[in-house]
Amino acid sequence: MDSSKAPLPFYVIGHRNPDTDAICSAIGHAAFLRLTGEDTATAARCGELSQRTAWVLEQAGIEPPILVDDVRTTVGMIAHRRVVKLSPFDTFLVAYQKMQRAGVRAAPVVDEQGRVLGILRYLDLLELLVPAETEGIAVRTVLVSLKNMAATLHAEIAGADCPSCEEEENLIILVGASTIENVESRLQQAKADGTIHRYLVICGDRPHIHKLAVDFGVRAVLITGGYQIDPSLDAYAKEKHVSLLSAKQDTASCTTLIRCSRMVRNVLQDGFITVDSNEPVSVLKKRITTTHQDLFPIVLPDDQSLFGVVSKSDLIDPARVRLALVDHNEFAQAVRGVEEADIIEVVDHHRLAGNLVSREPVRYLNEPVGSTSTLIARKFTYQKLTPEPGVAMCLLAGIVSDTLNLTSPTTTDLDREMLAWLASVAGVNAADFTRQFFAIGSLLANGSVDEIINADRKEFTDDGVRVSIAQVEELGMEALEARQDELLDHMKMIVAQDQLDLICLAITDVTEHFSQILAVGNELLVQSLPYQRLSHHVFSAPGVVSRKKQIFPAVCQAISQSKR
Repeated sequence: MDSSKAPLPFYVIGHRNPDTDAICSAIGHAAFLRLTGEDTATAARCGELSQRTAWVLEQAGIEPPILVDDVRTTVGMIAHRRVVKLSPFDTFLVAYQKMQRAGVRAAPVVDEQGRVLGILRYLDLLELLVPAETEGIAVRTVLVSLKNMAATLHAEIAGADCPSCEEEENLIILVGASTIENVESRLQQAKADGTIHRYLVICGDRPHIHKLAVDFGVRAVLITGGYQIDPSLDAYAKEKHVSLLSAKQDTASCTTLIRCSRMVRNVLQDGFITVDSNEPVSVLKKRITTTHQDLFPIVLPDDQSLFGVVSKSDLIDPARVRLALVDHNEFAQAVRGVEEADIIEVVDHHRLAGNLVSREPVRYLNEPVGSTSTLIARKFTYQKLTPEPGVAMCLLAGIVSDTLNLTSPTTTDLDREMLAWLASVAGVNAADFTRQFFAIGSLLANGSVDEIINADRKEFTDDGVRVSIAQVEELGMEALEARQDELLDHMKMIVAQDQLDLICLAITDVTEHFSQILAVGNELLVQSLPYQRLSHHVFSAPGVVSRKKQIFPAVCQAISQSKR
């Protein structure tokens, strides 16, 4: 079993329900990391692209980040891929030699389509050599194929043809080393018992015994010591349908080696465990705690063919997927399985919160700027690097979307500086780009309720209260009234399903700098929101455009007031 394995992925990834900044900062930071030595850094996403984000990537000529919904280490990621595989028709000798050369104590047995039939261990091989019973005829009986026997002994075949290797026969061994009279007596008894057709007579340079065995019509004669088969005996054996084998080894050696011709299919057992290549290591470890099986074949989910193997020792402290988190720093917002990954870096512009932990010290960059893309752009400038125009366009889009083209209250001088630099690198006019960006399809007019609410939704926990805030940017509010009731119904479902205390959906008019906020949840929280209440679940919020700097602090204030 080859111990070398491919390195696990290194994903640069934003939050769930990613907005443009989350997608574009992942693309930008992955590009930066590749330029600075992290060759495997790959932009990823854990949600679908919005129509506007898809437009940005199309304009930039950049493929969407790969979709990753779980970053737990899977069994397939740590599998040994170059594996000693055995056929059910392999003999003991073939299987033993393969396992010896590879230095393994167990190996999967597969059929012609690569599907796993069982696991062969050294102890199983021993069963092929040692008879189950130690008295009577069972000691002298062996289930074997004559052709496999010939192959093991490197013997020549004469007389009657031998069946194919897959056809095994229960042969009774008779060593013709005693007197002719004694051998003849035993053959006569076998004929009387009706078992003569199963006898395999083994002897060396004793032509009289050879002919006697053929006379009685035994199944086969194995002539040892390199003795050449007489042509007349060959013809006579064909006539009597007796197979002849001639081996160079002595009689004692041949008698021992015959059992090495037995096929491994005879000792395969049911009840072995196979593992889907997509199964997380953490799940498998719990599943096999009580099993004595040590080697586990890994199969592909589509056709159940062998992908590789993994042993119990591989599961003790497996390698982990590496992550660089962008545009978030909370496990509640992160891709599934983040707790089992190695977080090596965080780049964000939101508050510090949640239960983010790491196994080792990490690079952590968090600053109060308008966009994570701003911080990624500055990384390029610090290293005197220039992103490709497409990457620069993506980072520009991240800043435009999160700061509403520098008009949001979250905007800083660094955002302005980086936006101007990126526009020059990308070769675009920021104002024109902004108009085109926000003119791309209205979610309110064309999206499903699920798309509207989940296009950019984040979950937070504050003072033990679970809150989710979603935001949609629109050029005007004309489409809201017709969708309001179904949006509220869907929000009520999410509150019940996710056990939230409050969910808010902010529909922001980017031209008028005005939001309407739909709120569903604990009534004390809803009525404590510091906005003008238009109806039971609808609020007017003039001048409110930033979730981070305006809406979230207002929700935190409502939480505080509701607990007084």
